[in-house]
Amino acid sequence: MTQRRLAVVASLPAPQPSDDNPPPRPSANSAPPPRELSLPQFGALTAITSLLLMGLGAMVMPGPAVASDLPTSLRGVAHWDAGWYTEIAVHGYWYHPGEQSPVAFWPLFPLTLMALVKLGVNRWVAGALASLTFGAFGAWVFSRWAKVLAPRVSNDATRLLLVFPFAVYLYGIIYSDGLFLTCVASAFLLLELDHPVLATLVGALATACRPVALAVVVGLLVRSIERRRTQVLPVRAVDLLPVFSLVGLACWMVFLDVRFGDPLAWIHVQGAPGWDQPPGWSSWLKLSFFQTMFPRVAPLVALRLGGHALTTLGALALVVPTFRRLGVGYGVYCLMVVGIPAISSKDFQSLGRYVIAGFPLFLTLALMLAETPYLRRRVIAASALVMAGCAFAFGAGGYVA
Repeated sequence: MTQRRLAVVASLPAPQPSDDNPPPRPSANSAPPPRELSLPQFGALTAITSLLLMGLGAMVMPGPAVASDLPTSLRGVAHWDAGWYTEIAVHGYWYHPGEQSPVAFWPLFPLTLMALVKLGVNRWVAGALASLTFGAFGAWVFSRWAKVLAPRVSNDATRLLLVFPFAVYLYGIIYSDGLFLTCVASAFLLLELDHPVLATLVGALATACRPVALAVVVGLLVRSIERRRTQVLPVRAVDLLPVFSLVGLACWMVFLDVRFGDPLAWIHVQGAPGWDQPPGWSSWLKLSFFQTMFPRVAPLVALRLGGHALTTLGALALVVPTFRRLGVGYGVYCLMVVGIPAISSKDFQSLGRYVIAGFPLFLTLALMLAETPYLRRRVIAASALVMAGCAFAFGAGGYVA
């Protein structure tokens, strides 16, 4: 009898709204979810804001700049290593053992600037345009790659990348980070789309761009094999092609050997006075970092070095969930691309910028934040504020990274 009554009640039509039975109204305290900018709008706003803040920093605190022939408002993107890159673009490479020399800077980015300079473009304008173009294209390639692996959170991952504090180096600063992101993200995207030959060719460009070539080669190779095994398919010879991405590194070392008689000049020059970062236990154990930070240190120095150290440790902490969520290939790549600079650096300086190369970490973070939208919004907002400070500081000539 009870079951029959329940069946009768369940079959009755649902009560319709009326004047006597109005539909529930939203609470006065409830607010509609905030409307987010589209990804292109978000990226454009971030880039424009960063450029304006760098220009403002250059005008408010006009200090010595490597681009003295530029108007003050445009010098914000041309500090520190920008001078080395544009020097190579105009005069080529040279090497004086025991002295700071341009062989410390890998060739793909300065060769790109050299091509633009030969077309008649001002070297500083060429550098800024190349950096901004590659930064935008790298972010777009990243979003495409993220959609292949985790379409539900790909937009969130791209936003996290765009407002990463050191992502300011993707917005016109004359450094190679945008070009490297473009190359390495394109190589992994091509691999995911079953184009191993193209992935290998683009991977070779990446290994000619930054001194983390081994991470690119091993990451692509492991991911290539992993994809076949995940599909329960035998590994083919073509799946081993990524090992030939080492061609970029090999060409660079051959050039150094033929031109200067030292294929490892890019390593040896790190110990030059002023850089003082030779390979060895002193650098590996970060003795310089501890000697600088303790017992007392200037607040800005502590903020700078401490920020790089915390960013590096945070990136390395994300490596473990990257193994679990994205696979062994991406886990190995991130461990190496962040870990190699972390080991070789004497004081963590610049390592925050190198985390951009560990692009899969941003997808991992987006996956971890997917179930807590309120926390995701706060992380993005806080990161954007820190990046704004980095943009202003770099424009003012600060040694951000």
